[in-house]
Amino acid sequence: MSVAEPNGTPGRHSSARESAATNILTLNNIEVMFDGVILVLKGISLEIREGGITTLLGANGAGKTTTLKAISGLLRPERGDVTKGTIEFAGDRIDRLAAHDIVRRGIVQVFEGRQVFEHLTTEENLIAGAHIQRDTRHVRELAERVYGYFPRLAERRGVQAGYLSGGEQQMLVIGRALMSDPKVVLLDEPSLGLAPMVVEEIFDIVRRLRDEYGLTVLLVEQNATLALGLADHGYVIENGSIVLEGPADQLRDNADVKEFYLGLTEVGHRKSYRDVKHYRRRKRWLS
Repeated sequence: MSVAEPNGTPGRHSSARESAATNILTLNNIEVMFDGVILVLKGISLEIREGGITTLLGANGAGKTTTLKAISGLLRPERGDVTKGTIEFAGDRIDRLAAHDIVRRGIVQVFEGRQVFEHLTTEENLIAGAHIQRDTRHVRELAERVYGYFPRLAERRGVQAGYLSGGEQQMLVIGRALMSDPKVVLLDEPSLGLAPMVVEEIFDIVRRLRDEYGLTVLLVEQNATLALGLADHGYVIENGSIVLEGPADQLRDNADVKEFYLGLTEVGHRKSYRDVKHYRRRKRWLS
């Protein structure tokens, strides 16, 4: 499938990675409501390519985290539900499954805010992330893989997680997610509150996980410069709707993305994408 430019015309080219990849996760025209009355997601469609990094950009309150929770089955504890559309993973519908069943299928979410078990050691946190694994030898193998990607965690394996630095805690929650041996990781704001050098290190590791381990990543990130530098493909969400999508390099070069998300103003001031006359929203509802 060719990728549409923001003005509705087909993209001139796609990266070799994109053209070769197949979709492992698909959101098809989903709506999400809370308390049966508050409509948060308004018919969004996403296609997440296997073995790639896809980013979802948007301002606070746009619906990014709600999208991740819809995928990972974590809406119901917050009185939310997918009320329309479908979410499919590897060809199977998952939007009616419980959260633990979705983890067993191979999707795990890393939450915003570095939510570690503070009174457990680094290693105990990792073991907690392997709760769906029954083979202790495989658990050890997974732990060694995590330590291979995050050598700092190996050095701190006996330290209580509450005493780790912010960057080490972020590494730990990603490592803990990897202990379930997932196919897809949903990353929510991994750069939040971290020093630029630490963020660069973490993003380099995420890139290695894609390249060496074949991990599929859906990245929610407010730092659009970082996200588009890491991702293969991107979507922009505004007020619960997808307003732009395309290969990451095309989004980086898009004048509206530069103005709204990269802080590079090349055109006159605008309050919303709704005011932009020269592009049309691209809807890909599947019949």
